[in-house]
Amino acid sequence: MSRIEKSAGMSKGEKTRERLLEIAQASVLDKGFSNTSIDEIISAAEITKSGFFYHFKDKTDLAKALLVRYLAHDDLVLDGIFARARELSDDPLHAFLIGLKMFAESMGEMETAHPGCMVAAVAYHDKQFNDDVRRINATGVLTWRSRFHDALLDIAEVYPPRVEVDLEAMADMVSTIVEGGIILSRVLDDPKILEHQIMLYRTQLKLVFLGA
Repeated sequence: MSRIEKSAGMSKGEKTRERLLEIAQASVLDKGFSNTSIDEIISAAEITKSGFFYHFKDKTDLAKALLVRYLAHDDLVLDGIFARARELSDDPLHAFLIGLKMFAESMGEMETAHPGCMVAAVAYHDKQFNDDVRRINATGVLTWRSRFHDALLDIAEVYPPRVEVDLEAMADMVSTIVEGGIILSRVLDDPKILEHQIMLYRTQLKLVFLGA
């Protein structure tokens, strides 16, 4: 379900909350949490201050909501991509390679550089947040690790690695490649970099499980 489709079924209050989160996320990804003020969010959303505090008790509560929402959207996107890939192939390696290609292509379709990652935004300034926000962030990272580690274990059962490799570390490479690709894309203003980095990871998988 797209965010537009989701919005269609929302109440007025839910739409206002979603609007606040959209505005806050764009600002945070552009200039960070410390440079994003509640006043500017309120002004952009054209609501009263009491309207904002009806939805979020403070800035930390807003950060938590942003992070939960961002991670849920990530999971939804990846679930859809890799579920479709498994429908296209029963072979665990080929299905994963198809999924990575679809993932890369979805990143390459962006007309501008990727706007950034909420996980990274929180991690860069984690001293601003409480343990609850940091725990949610860590859980998000571990969820990615688990998702890709499980896929790699399934592949290894059918295609034993041709070289010695730590599959958990290789699963974490997806996170490091995506985060690094986002940074390179933004610094060099080249939206294709992230797509190319994911495709390089895909090539590495072929070498590890199929050989040269």
